[in-house]
Order: sequence, then structure tokens, then C-alpha cells
Amino acid sequence: ICNHLYKYNSIKDMRSRTANWFECKIRYEKTQEDGTQKFVIEAYVVDALSFSEAEERITEEMSSYISGAFEVKDIRKASYGEIFFSDDNTADRWFKTKLEFIMLDEKSGKEKRSGVNYLVHAGTLQGALKNIEKAMGGTPQDYSIASVAETKQMDVFEYKIKESDDKPISIVP
Repeated sequence: ICNHLYKYNSIKDMRSRTANWFECKIRYEKTQEDGTQKFVIEAYVVDALSFSEAEERITEEMSSYISGAFEVKDIRKASYGEIFFSDDNTADRWFKTKLEFIMLDEKSGKEKRSGVNYLVHAGTLQGALKNIEKAMGGTPQDYSIASVAETKQMDVFEYKIKESDDKPISIVP
């Protein structure tokens, strides 16, 4: 049984996903452009329900990319409300974007702001701003973009349903 709950939205050339996101740092020996070996630490984001599942998922994902040994150095819960994925071929970076949703307090008549962080896939800072505007274009709520900053995230690994997850569970008495 799959316990992952998702929210998918499709926007032309983009899609968004809400899930439990974890930021993971991996240390491994990488071959540099000049052929020398150097230990590096790279950051990735995975979709998981717990820290132990995040470690299992990042280990599984990285095993197909790294030939030698590697070490999971850090795992922390990510603060992203949603992640916006771009289908644009030039989108090779991830930007942390903070939006402030503006609400009017009916009792006091004052403006209230509520901040939400998003991770946005784009090739440039301007591309990230465009993608946020595309993604938020249909929202009826007023918002402002408080900040956009490039992250060190190398990639985002979404949860994929395995064949064994699809099979019905049989209970034998």
C-alpha cells in the first residue's frame, strides 16, 4: 500500500508537486575535468515519509550514478510547500523562492503576510521568476515574491511507484 499523498498540477511546460521533501547531502570521490579525483559533497532532494526512508531512497538513487563508495552526510526536512518542475531543456538549476501571501484581517483591517517556500526548476534567475509567475498565475490570492536564490541542489528525486507497490496484498488465513 502506498502511503504517499501528492498534489499534482500541470501548467504548460511545468508541473508542481506537494509531498514530504528531504534535503540530503552525499559525499563521494568525483573525477574532475583534469582527471584527478576529489572528494565532493553534493546536495539532493528526495520525496520520502521519514528520515530512514529518505536515506534509503537517496542511497538507491545515487547507486545508479556513483560507481564507487559514497556516504550520506546529512538529511534534513525541507521547508518547501511545493516543488515546481520545468520541462524546459535549459532548466538545470534549482531556486528557493519565498512567496508572501497577502491576506486582509477582517477584524483589524490590517494586511497579514504568510510566507511559503517553493523550490523552482529553471535555467536562470529570470527563468525562475517566469516559472513562479506561470505556476501562481491561476491563484486567486494576492502574493508577492519576497526572495529568489539559487540553491546548491543538484537534482530532485520524486517517489516512483514500484511494481511491487501496485500488486494487491493477499491475506492467507
